[in-house]
Amino acid sequence: MTELTWTVPLAHPAFPGHFPGQPILPGVVLLDQAIALAATVLAPDTTILGLGNAKFFRPVRPGTRLVFRFPPTGAAAQAFEILDGDQLVASGSLSLSPRP
Repeated sequence: MTELTWTVPLAHPAFPGHFPGQPILPGVVLLDQAIALAATVLAPDTTILGLGNAKFFRPVRPGTRLVFRFPPTGAAAQAFEILDGDQLVASGSLSLSPRP
């Protein structure tokens, strides 16, 4: 299993509008980061087609250190989990295809 970390920037541009005074990282930012990190661990001849599914379990605040887990992949999908310490933040899968 591959694990990569990312610390949510304190000044991420999504925070001022999501929610002023009580910032929470939007789920789409978590998914974007999961896709970007998955691309670094997949075989070079693999293309990410899109999101297969995703579930969100708890909010993420500025400065949180997240661990992105990528178990060994199948030919058609890459699963992922996002953790804050031992707490599951989100999970899902990405649809894959070999590059022609």
